[in-house]
Amino acid sequence: MIQPDFLEKGQLINRLTSQVGDKAKAIAILQKRGHLAADGKTLTPEGQRRNSMTSAERAMDRASKKTGKPTNHFYYDQFKNNAKLLNK
Repeated sequence: MIQPDFLEKGQLINRLTSQVGDKAKAIAILQKRGHLAADGKTLTPEGQRRNSMTSAERAMDRASKKTGKPTNHFYYDQFKNNAKLLNK
């Protein structure tokens, strides 16, 4: 089970580091996604946008992009770090 660490805004790097267990690996992932610049310290505009979200907002954003449904159609499961469709 994933521990509910670093759920707030501004925790993008810390959250991913907690999930993958290694800061260098987390930085490499964020660079590959285009969220961190090559220096490994500077957030790109997209990285700044993602970093300004909570982990719940990021999960619901991922689910929204995947399904095409609005983010308000989802709820966040912090222990699984994913968003699930609400029964509407």
